[in-house]
Amino acid sequence: MRTLLNVLWLVLAGFWLALGYVAAGVICCILIITIPFGIASFRIANYVLWPFGRTTVHRPGAGTFSLLGNVIWIIVVGWWLALTHLVTGALLMLTIIGIPFGVANLKMIPISLMPLGREIVRTGQHAL
Repeated sequence: MRTLLNVLWLVLAGFWLALGYVAAGVICCILIITIPFGIASFRIANYVLWPFGRTTVHRPGAGTFSLLGNVIWIIVVGWWLALTHLVTGALLMLTIIGIPFGVANLKMIPISLMPLGREIVRTGQHAL
């Protein structure tokens, strides 16, 4: 069932959302100081392509620098990525088939706003 949901997700929204994250990652990798943001963006792009069966958890040991990085992330790219998830989720919820995908979009808003200090794991698995 996860595979079917992931394939439908990829066709309906995942590919286009992942392109947004890849674009943000490329922009962030232009400057040396923002490379960690680019890496986080590429990591989320991978998650956005195939989200069902995976979740995000807080990474142990993530502290003050992750918090400061998340504040910068929100200001630079996080707000428009979250807005993209919000709009895409609302549009997907207009149809009955799209409701689970719209809910999945809304669940991705927190990681689009604060990706640093988070880890993507399979559902039911905990961070080490």
